Amino acid sequence: MTKGILGRKIGMTQLFDENGELTPVTVVQAEPNVVLQKKEDNNDGYEAIQLGFADEKHANKPQKGHAEKAQTNPKRFIREIRNANVEDYEVGQEVGVNVFQQGDVVDVTGTSKGKGFQGAVKRHGHNTGPKTHGSRYHRRPGTLGDINSMHVFKGMKLPGQMGGNTVTIQNLEIVKVDEERNLLLIKGNVPGAKKSYVEVTSAIKGN
Repeated sequence: MTKGILGRKIGMTQLFDENGELTPVTVVQAEPNVVLQKKEDNNDGYEAIQLGFADEKHANKPQKGHAEKAQTNPKRFIREIRNANVEDYEVGQEVGVNVFQQGDVVDVTGTSKGKGFQGAVKRHGHNTGPKTHGSRYHRRPGTLGDINSMHVFKGMKLPGQMGGNTVTIQNLEIVKVDEERNLLLIKGNVPGAKKSYVEVTSAIKGN
């Protein structure tokens, strides 16, 4: 069964083991989540729990009504953890970092850093053209197709907005679980900027 928790990326630091080897880790602050809703196979066609993280100050009436069923405040970051063992959870229950243990392998999902409007060279890694001998082709996308098509095909690698996408990094190891401070220390880097929200779930592909 899948376990999961929602949190906030604090930043990166490093730990040293007994042999003096350095391990880069990402610190995720996961204050106790609240189970807002349970999805069951009989009613919804699948099993999942809906978790909420971080209070929402500017909630509308539907959000307030949904949170009242769990006897909690409206939440800003809400996600579903599918294939969870719903029998182990109750609406309104708090979920802490102790759902994971040191050595667990997890998948982390977040929103990548937004980099604004970028050209084809930076966005897609295209090669640049010659910069001497009168060349006017430096960082342009290049040909967009043959002349007979008379239109640009879908999927052409062109300039545009870069970043701000939902990204999942799989098979990351939990190095340490700090229950007192509600922290998860995850080996390596996870997507997103500092203070951005992330979702930590059990690895679907295992080790």
